[in-house]
Amino acid sequence: MPKVLIHPATYENAGEAVDRAFALFPLRLKEKKVLIKPNVLRAADPAEAITTHPTVLKAVVEKVKSLGPAEIVVGDNPGLFGYGQNEDCFRQTGLMEAAGGFYRNIGNDSRKVAFNPDYMPEVSLSQAVTDADIVISLPKFKTHGLTVMTGAIKNSYGYLPGAQKAKLHKAAGTAERFHDMMVEIFKLRVPDLFILDAVVGMEGNGPASPDLRDIGRILASDNAVALDAVMATMMGCDPGRLQFLRKAKEEGLGDYDLRAIEIVGDLFVIPDFKLPPLGGEANIGNQSLQDLIHSRTALHPQADPELCTGCGACVEQCPVSALSMNDDDLPQVDATLCISCFCCQEICPVKAITLK
Repeated sequence: MPKVLIHPATYENAGEAVDRAFALFPLRLKEKKVLIKPNVLRAADPAEAITTHPTVLKAVVEKVKSLGPAEIVVGDNPGLFGYGQNEDCFRQTGLMEAAGGFYRNIGNDSRKVAFNPDYMPEVSLSQAVTDADIVISLPKFKTHGLTVMTGAIKNSYGYLPGAQKAKLHKAAGTAERFHDMMVEIFKLRVPDLFILDAVVGMEGNGPASPDLRDIGRILASDNAVALDAVMATMMGCDPGRLQFLRKAKEEGLGDYDLRAIEIVGDLFVIPDFKLPPLGGEANIGNQSLQDLIHSRTALHPQADPELCTGCGACVEQCPVSALSMNDDDLPQVDATLCISCFCCQEICPVKAITLK
């Protein structure tokens, strides 16, 4: 029977909850490659509760470091408003410092893997994900206009660098198909441990709502379905109404029935917690947002000939080899290969790359 830990916590004593999580869900990390993946939706102040809080990340990094791994990588691929701004997002959220020198821009290296052809035949996955022996996911307790909540399963969407995420949004077409597709992404590499920052949570129409709640908890589990079921229950939402949890159960990834979950701690329902519409109407019906998502999928890099020095850094660093140098020593893009990861823009030393 899967377990879910619900531990009282503040950002001052988060380390106590993290220690308890590792005691309850022990991992053999010695000489292992460990990826720690926070939720870094976009650049934001930690107090906005949009991203995993830096004190939670710091506590996890320190714990992992004490267990003697061969390598620690801390990274994430930000969402719609953070494509190509991985380092800026980590700096502005305080997560760069919290990473303790283990931050890596995981958007700069990716590997193509087979995917469900109902959406796309293949996707590019950050190589840090495929190389890791152990993946530790640090989701945030938040609502989401399309999936109702964004917890353990949704956090794996950050495996994908750049505008692939927007392309998959478009390919899904409906909220129900997006829920199913999200589980397909999660299945590409199921994390080994989940530690959920619920010290301060978000309600309303997340994942960047101004409506915050003091919850004072850190949750943990080694099963994402069980953890998300407990999180949904705390939000006052029947887990069985969430399509992505029904899909995950069908795929044998876990059970959302609380009778099949051992709760370590006190499970409670947050009074009057504000949820977005359960059908995903908050995003699917928002034409402005859908237009923005589409526009991000259509962007490709172009070099300004007056700024470009022809150094080739963008060509060398393109994770899918979509760039090459033309006869004028300017990078040119093969749009059929480009995944709009925005890495070229981020890495250009003279800021000569724009996306059009």
